[in-house]
Amino acid sequence: MTTKLLIATHNPGKAREYQALLADLPLQITWLVAEGITFEAPEQGATFAENARAKARAYAQISGLLTWADDSGLEVDALGGWPGVASARHAGPDASDWDRLQILLQRLSGLPYERRAAVFRCAVAVATPTADLFLAEGSSAGVIAEQPQGEGGFGYDPIFYVPKFGRTFAQLTPTEKHSISHRGRAARRARVLLQRYLHEEGPGR
Repeated sequence: MTTKLLIATHNPGKAREYQALLADLPLQITWLVAEGITFEAPEQGATFAENARAKARAYAQISGLLTWADDSGLEVDALGGWPGVASARHAGPDASDWDRLQILLQRLSGLPYERRAAVFRCAVAVATPTADLFLAEGSSAGVIAEQPQGEGGFGYDPIFYVPKFGRTFAQLTPTEKHSISHRGRAARRARVLLQRYLHEEGPGR
């Protein structure tokens, strides 16, 4: 018998990334759409960690399931860390990924390569049905490209250039991206804690 794990996201791209990362664990992976959950947990924290914890607890309480939630975003040095925790919503509730990306590029217009440094950050929180919670974080450094490149990924991936690979996140293979991404790093750390929990609790409990 496997344990059901709710990935607390409405984003299909994010759900697929986590499903792939956790595929070999004794888990039945589900996500908000599959569970018919339309509730949007508020993201009012000052940090990614605060938001991840709040979302994990809220969705675990609503669903009664072991719940995996994250909060992530992009911090641009030249903009004082903006958009940060507002990465997914700074352009308004109806804006697309492309809209948010274009606003960022406009704000950086004319800045040279050496002033376009940025960091992707991610916090992953896992809440148990009994209200226990654990947290893991990860980050990935890069440079904001002058224009979008690549068709893969989602969000800011087409403009997040990785000097090590000479490509943006959107141009990397899924394996390459997982190996260095903020989400991949946070998820691998959270996975270790999740494995420990599953071992101690036993599947299906």
